[in-house]
Amino acid sequence: MKCPFCGQSDTKVIDSRPADDNSSIRRRRQCERCGKRFTTYEKLETMPLMVIKKDNSREAYDRSKIEAGILHSCHKRPVSPQQIGLMIDEIENQIFNREEREVPTSAIGELVMAKLKEVDEVAYVRFASVYREFKDVNTFMEELGKLLKK
Repeated sequence: MKCPFCGQSDTKVIDSRPADDNSSIRRRRQCERCGKRFTTYEKLETMPLMVIKKDNSREAYDRSKIEAGILHSCHKRPVSPQQIGLMIDEIENQIFNREEREVPTSAIGELVMAKLKEVDEVAYVRFASVYREFKDVNTFMEELGKLLKK
């Protein structure tokens, strides 16, 4: 591992421990030349995932897009940052557990809606109104009716 301070490639590992619920390893390293310490994270490389959009174009999977949608839906709602992080992790695990190289945005949207419905119904309706592109009040009321029946 290259030292970020002096560029020397000769560094030694001082300490290793699991990080992020055992999904990565945190290593403290020390440069043999300058003596400065720094932290690195080692994570399992997963297969690249492509997302198929509504117009059939493809783009690389981007976790931050799910996070932005959930944060926007949960704005001023009693949902903690920990709950949001856990939701995103669970959604991402479900996506990667499919073991498919391409996933449609519709599948991702449904996973997000299912998680939001479990955590906060108002956030769910906010997300659904944008995701399902409600055209009028009647469509919105139909979705609310489904929610109230359950």
